[in-house]
Formats: sequence, structure tokens, C-alpha cells
Amino acid sequence: MPTDEQRLAVRNIGYPTITNRPNQPTVMYQTWEHLLFLHWEIDPAVIQATLPAGLTVDTFDGKAYLGIVPFYMNFVRPRFLPPVPKLSFFLETNLRTYVYDQDGVPGVWFYSLDCNQPLAVWVARTFFKLPYFHAEMSSRRDERTVDYATQRVGAAAKGKFIYAPTSAAKSAEIGTLEFFLGERYILFANTQKGLKSGRVWHTPYQLSSVEVSEYTTELIELAGFPAVTRPYDHALYSAGVRVNVFPLR
Repeated sequence: MPTDEQRLAVRNIGYPTITNRPNQPTVMYQTWEHLLFLHWEIDPAVIQATLPAGLTVDTFDGKAYLGIVPFYMNFVRPRFLPPVPKLSFFLETNLRTYVYDQDGVPGVWFYSLDCNQPLAVWVARTFFKLPYFHAEMSSRRDERTVDYATQRVGAAAKGKFIYAPTSAAKSAEIGTLEFFLGERYILFANTQKGLKSGRVWHTPYQLSSVEVSEYTTELIELAGFPAVTRPYDHALYSAGVRVNVFPLR
């Protein structure tokens, strides 16, 4: 098990860095757009109790975080196929936390990923072993503001997010909370054959401060956490990135 100093050194170089694109074949291309990152500070022990063996909750200044991230999934396609109208363009909202594995490699643990494209839900559950759920979702945008709504099929809880960037965009500095929350290139999945990891690669997020005029927290309760009744602790916006997706390993 790595020491805290070794783990932080791995995390703070941005794993992988922009120059460390994985030397393996891309299996899928995606574009993530109009992302809202909403985060709440959570007791690390509460997060740890929800994680599978082999993962440890990652913290920043001793604090763990739960994040709700609504965004647009665009131009989604396998490596050798072009985007397909309707199938390649949809909405997604994930509930996530931050972890590291036994080698100290930092990444994301997803509690849920709600999506309004049933085929994408099936592909992600079948091939990436991720907890995707089919949802009814809609969004409207003007030049500045995103108005985004979601409701998981079979669940009473609804999600509503209205947000708009309020500052010029810039990349997060290494060692900051923004870097800790945003620059994650590894996802972990718990499969029948044990813990697997998958990598994505993109240029660093260009992040802005954001005005959030409406939001909901029902996804946190759906994941089995106590209801969150206080305001979020941190919020960011990104116009988006182009993403390469690599196979689980």
C-alpha cells in the first residue's frame, strides 16, 4: 500500500497527464458538453463504508466529496463507426465520489449514471459494468443558461438543474480542489471477476465558476445516503471536452 505522500504525488501529476495518453487502442469516442459539477463534503467514513474491497476513499484536506454531474453526451460512437442521429446524442447525470486503488492510482467511483438513451444504458452495463439507469430527461439552452431535468424510470425522485457560467474558463492548477474534483481519468467498476479499471483521455477541463439557480439532490438519496438538506459546498462548469475511451482492464 502506498504512503500518503506517494499517493498524493501520483494524484497531483494528473493521472494521466496531457502528454501521457494511454498506449492502447481507443474503443469509443465521446464529447462531454455543458457539464455542471456540484459537490458536497461528506464524512470519509460514510463514503468508505460504501466502497468495494480494493478501493479507498480519496480526500482533499481530509474531506471526501459526493458529486452530482449533469451534462450532454454528444458524438458518442465506437472507434470504427460514425455518429448516428439520436443514438449518439443524449443526456447523462452521474453521482460519483473519488477513490484510489491499492497502487495509489486515483479515480472515480460511480454510484449511478442516469441516461435517456436505452441502448447506451445496455452497452455501459454489459461491456463496462457500470451502474447505468434509464431516465426520462430533457434540456433547453440559450446562449448562457442550461435548464436540465431528469427522472429515473421507475423512481419517484426528479432532478432539476438550472445553471450558467459566470467567469472566464481556465484549467485547474495542480494541487487545488478544482483539480482534485475535475481531473480524473480512471473509473473503477466492480465485476464478477473482481475490480476493473477503465481509462479515458482528454485535454484538461476549462473550468468556470457557475451560478446555480435550481438544483435537486434526490440522486444522493436513491444511492442510499441520508438526505442532503444543506447547500452544495462547491460548484464548477465546463463547456466540455472531447474524450477517448479505453477498455476495462
